[in-house]
Amino acid sequence: LLKTIESPADVRRLSRGDMVFHVGDPCNEFHVVVTGQVKLFVLSPAGQEKVVEIIGPGSSFGEALMFMEKPYIVMAQTLADTMLLHVAKEAVFDELAREPDFAKKMLAGLSRRLHSLISDVESYSLQSGTQRVIGYLLRQDDAQAADSGATKLTLPVSKAIVASRLNLTPEHFSRILHDLQTLGLIS
Repeated sequence: LLKTIESPADVRRLSRGDMVFHVGDPCNEFHVVVTGQVKLFVLSPAGQEKVVEIIGPGSSFGEALMFMEKPYIVMAQTLADTMLLHVAKEAVFDELAREPDFAKKMLAGLSRRLHSLISDVESYSLQSGTQRVIGYLLRQDDAQAADSGATKLTLPVSKAIVASRLNLTPEHFSRILHDLQTLGLIS
């Protein structure tokens, strides 16, 4: 997708914990994670963090708001040392005018994100916490097994971040893991 844009992307190297943007910042670009991880999250008025999404290498974020010309509605923070490409709105709009295939690729990416968010809402609404954890672990196993064929699973982020992503408290997430271990489903 980025190979077709004629304007160069701005490469930024960020350290773990660096903020990429805050709620209300103008969205004049979209972002692609080259290495590292970025969490998209919101804060409640009481300061409680809710992780909306974890973005890994090869994935992008910020496109929808860039197209809508709206400010960011979430915050983005690096979870590890991260290299990001920032692609300016003007470069994207120029490429969209020139290349219909680029528009199709952008729409496909936005459609994947929408599908994922709808799946999240369905999961939060219709599945128990245990079902959400099992589904998450199975998706992680599929992703890691493709690389190594191993059955050992390593969480890609902290348990607290996974819990927030699954709409669980860290304590509830730990209890579910303990229950799954007691049942012999995980060790």
